[in-house]
Amino acid sequence: MLGRIHSIETFGTVDGPGIRFVAFFQGCPMRCAFCHNPDTWELNRPVSYEMTPEELLAEVKRYKSFIKKGGVTCSGGEPLMQADFLLEFFPLCQQAGFHTALDTSGVIFNEKAKQVLQHTDLVLLDIKTLDDTLHLSYTGHTRTHNQAFLDYLQQIHKPTWIRHVLVPHYTDDDRRLTDLARHLQKYDNIERVELLPYHTMGAYKYRELGIPYPLEGIPPLSPERKQHAADIFRQILTCPIV
Repeated sequence: MLGRIHSIETFGTVDGPGIRFVAFFQGCPMRCAFCHNPDTWELNRPVSYEMTPEELLAEVKRYKSFIKKGGVTCSGGEPLMQADFLLEFFPLCQQAGFHTALDTSGVIFNEKAKQVLQHTDLVLLDIKTLDDTLHLSYTGHTRTHNQAFLDYLQQIHKPTWIRHVLVPHYTDDDRRLTDLARHLQKYDNIERVELLPYHTMGAYKYRELGIPYPLEGIPPLSPERKQHAADIFRQILTCPIV
């Protein structure tokens, strides 16, 4: 069993609680307009690491003293494209005493994904938009699986952090932000909401890959709009909004 790993961050501070070892997996079925890592899309692109679960755990253990109050996060790409690897790796992490977090779009929701969740301590779930029409054009997929994933996390009482990217002219809209905050009200497993401002730092990758940049001309989100969005969420939700 070999996992295809795009990159590794050994002192991650934004992908779960505490200082974390973050493995970014290769492969993603979505084509989000705001994606800043198009080089992770194709599963069979050359990668930095091909490792067994045991080899990746050995790498994690090198940083045990730094991440003992944090843990391990598997991100992407979409890590559930390599669910078989996660089904071996996450139990090894937990047996070694590491907190496990899964950063996912929820686009893959099947029995194998449910099995991975049995060995996941925290889910970081991306919600792109609640607008069904926009979701399809914005990501290349419907939001059916994402919604089912969120409902299942509530059903199994899995601690969840929601992530939502704020893109000017797309999701940075008071009505859509209010609708999303109200939608999340009924989920008592949600511990935190992270509002992520759109940026253009990944635009150069599209040029290098010869791919048109979908959001050409869209400016980065301003700090003022980020604060405004956070204020909307804080009026509706009681969990931390960051």
